[in-house]
Amino acid sequence: MGFIKEFKEFAMKGNVMDMAVGVIIGGAFGKIVTSLVGDVLMPVISLATGGIDFTNLFVNLSDDVKYKTLAEAQEAGASVFAYGQFVQNVLDFIIIAFCIFLMLKGINKLNRKKEEPAPEAPAGPTQEELLTEIRDLLKNK
Repeated sequence: MGFIKEFKEFAMKGNVMDMAVGVIIGGAFGKIVTSLVGDVLMPVISLATGGIDFTNLFVNLSDDVKYKTLAEAQEAGASVFAYGQFVQNVLDFIIIAFCIFLMLKGINKLNRKKEEPAPEAPAGPTQEELLTEIRDLLKNK
């Protein structure tokens, strides 16, 4: 019974619950960003680059047969280097990282407290004054 109680205490700690919420929201956020990239940005980029479909970019490594699409090459069993999907995934990552950066920057701005200047140390004797005082004490001995 001690194991179950210990696990319950661990699972109900704030950090674990916060992490669970973060994972769930992160999954949903990833889907939104993937849709943003695939459905909004990539068509605009494709239009700007003359109609290139990045997810369909590939190099046929197996033979001299020309395939019009990546799906056609994969269906034929051709060995292909499908770099277009990699480009898509890198763009997804960059956009997600940028969105998280902006989100954290906003949160940090909200949480930032005005830093009060540290109080100045009380003015004490300078090193020369201390040495002079030591010298005078030694003279009087």
